Amino acid sequence: QVQLVESGGGLVQAGGSLRLSCAASGRAFSRNNMSWFRQAPGKEREFVAAISWSGGAYTADSVKGRFTISRDSAKNTVYLRMNSPKPEDTAVYYCAADRTAVLPPSRISGDYDYWGQGTQVTVSS
Repeated sequence: QVQLVESGGGLVQAGGSLRLSCAASGRAFSRNNMSWFRQAPGKEREFVAAISWSGGAYTADSVKGRFTISRDSAKNTVYLRMNSPKPEDTAVYYCAADRTAVLPPSRISGDYDYWGQGTQVTVSS
C-alpha cells in the first residue's frame, strides 16, 4: 500500500523558515515526479512546487525565490524548504506523487495519483 506522510508543519513567524518533509512508502518514487500543493480555507488547491524524477525543480510564481523543493531518492523523501514565509502562505500543504515521468511535471492536482494527508502551516505576521 502506497503512503505519503507529510511532516514539519506548524506555526512560523513571517520571515522565518520551515522545512516540510514527505516520506513515501509502499513503492519507490525515484523515477516519478513529486509535488507540493496547498489549500487555504475557502480556496481551491493550488500548485506550489514540483520536482521531476531527474531532479528538475519547478515552483509557482507566488513562492519563487522563497520556497525550494528537493528530494532524497535514497530515502524516498521530498522536502519543501520555506524561507521568508508570508501570512498568505498559510494553508494545508499536501505532498503528491505522479505515476508518470512526464516532463515538465504537471501543475494540475488531478494529474497526481497519490496524496498525503496534509500538514498545516500557519504563518503569523
